[in-house]
Amino acid sequence: MQASRITTIGATTTTLLLGLTACGGGGGGGEANAWVLNGGVWPVVEEDFEAWNEENPDQAITVDSFANDVYKERIRTAVGSGEAPTLIVGWTGGTLLEYVEHDYVVDLTESTEDLRERLIDSVVANGEVDGSTYAVPMNNVQPVVMYVNQAVFDEVGVDVPADWDEMLEAVEAFNDADIVPFALAGGSRWPMLMWASYLTDRIGGPEAFDAVVAGEPDAWSHPAILEALERVQELLDAEAFDPNFSSVVADQNEDAQMLADGRAAMVLQGSWVYSRMLEDVPDFAASGDLAFTTFPEIPGGAGDPANIVGNPANFWSVSADASEEDQQAGIDYLSEHLFNDESVDAMLETGNIPPLEGLEEKIADTEDEEFLGFAYDMVRDAPSFQLSWDQAVDPSQEQPLLENLESVFLGQITPEEFAENMNATQPE
Repeated sequence: MQASRITTIGATTTTLLLGLTACGGGGGGGEANAWVLNGGVWPVVEEDFEAWNEENPDQAITVDSFANDVYKERIRTAVGSGEAPTLIVGWTGGTLLEYVEHDYVVDLTESTEDLRERLIDSVVANGEVDGSTYAVPMNNVQPVVMYVNQAVFDEVGVDVPADWDEMLEAVEAFNDADIVPFALAGGSRWPMLMWASYLTDRIGGPEAFDAVVAGEPDAWSHPAILEALERVQELLDAEAFDPNFSSVVADQNEDAQMLADGRAAMVLQGSWVYSRMLEDVPDFAASGDLAFTTFPEIPGGAGDPANIVGNPANFWSVSADASEEDQQAGIDYLSEHLFNDESVDAMLETGNIPPLEGLEEKIADTEDEEFLGFAYDMVRDAPSFQLSWDQAVDPSQEQPLLENLESVFLGQITPEEFAENMNATQPE
């Protein structure tokens, strides 16, 4: 078998996407393969496959690389048509449940036991369905954090907000100084979920959204969800976001660029943005002006301020449509090679944290100790790590959720109308 093939596929490469239907996936490709994403920690993943292939030429795994949104569109079709890659990247949640219900992926419980013993339990649990493991974490933990341009805060003379009232005060101060308080990549829609999920958790605790995931009737009308969206409206009325937020796109890291340029004071984004900033705006990342904090408390809220939201990691599953030989190659890669010392060090060097226990000493030796230690402690100590809403819900709800939440942010519907619309999508 050939060594790793790295193909980068952008959002407009329709011809390449169509071509992959014929050569990729478990539907007869004859060679184990994996699809990965672009940017951030993903080059480390690609390099890890190259190392595996050099050591295991008889079980080589080819690799194709996609932009985030393109991948999400492509993988749904590929899995459903039996053309999935041998190793499937996922975010668990409702999509993994669907994969398991339709026998799209194989049971990894026995084959990954040693691997799972090395990992943080709260992360591993996301790959389980009914007590069996169908997906294992494969890259960095990804809590959502509040990034801050400290130089802008110092210039305006306000403190980084620790609670809701302080946040509103900071919004007013930055607007008076003609600085956007919060950058928001509304053109990608999913960054809006970070606001809705953190606010809901701070107000009502994880139980509020757990009822949605459990499929309870009228769960979207939970008082905590309604109040969260009312607070979103309060932020909009206070002009907390860039007036042009609906045209800002996350795939191009435009929101983080606004922070680095000083056009915005803060941005709520995933921990993966840190490694992107190391690449895209290294001068800002090294300046000492890049700071970070947890999402502010809501006075009187039922949620623990230590709770976090985001993606516990991306996960590997093995396609049930792959040949037995290709399945075995994928399983051997997971059980024998994943999170080897070289790849762990490479992740840390690029500002990413593997979901491993006992990383304190390694983190202390990195150049990015401050951020990595901050994010690692968040994950390790969090009473609840709630999966991103668009990944946690039933796949049939993902697009209605994004569309209705966008309508709230654009002032087109009320929180009550959002709840009514989303309750109608609850699976029976």
